[in-house]
Amino acid sequence: MTKKLYILVFALVLFSCNQRKEAEANTDLLYFDIKGYFGKEISRLQQLNPEVDKTVSINGASENKKEKITDWTKELAIFVNADINKTSWKGSFKTVKQNGTDVYTSDSKKIPIKKISVTQDGQKVDRVEIIIDNKNILYQSQDTLTYYPDSLYSIKKQQKIRLLKEKKYSITGKLK
Repeated sequence: MTKKLYILVFALVLFSCNQRKEAEANTDLLYFDIKGYFGKEISRLQQLNPEVDKTVSINGASENKKEKITDWTKELAIFVNADINKTSWKGSFKTVKQNGTDVYTSDSKKIPIKKISVTQDGQKVDRVEIIIDNKNILYQSQDTLTYYPDSLYSIKKQQKIRLLKEKKYSITGKLK
């Protein structure tokens, strides 16, 4: 009986230690909270359910249609994944604040996110622009992500795979 009690107490102590570390980990954001901001935007857009005039272009050939987006989490996933508040990236970004715009830049070859620019009017975000640059021996791509709340989102991608032609993709969604 005492052996079971010791195991139970030990398990509770371990569980409470893990909970505390998780709570402390998220309170300490060094840069703009991209993940949190787009999480709120996804929830808001899911509730609003706006009609989107969406244009998809691949190497200049484009297609346009109006639609209701059913899964905003999937639609804006590339924005959410551009979170620069990762523990291993602390101190890797230079921050410049000027005229209501916060610009975060990194020159590190290990970090694909090179620049995030957030324009705010007080506490309201007017514009977010993200530049992602991936390079390795076989593959090179550059993404430019732009988001204007209640107005437009744009994803532009240039991709070059060794021995293949360069491809250019573009997705633009105008919210109605």
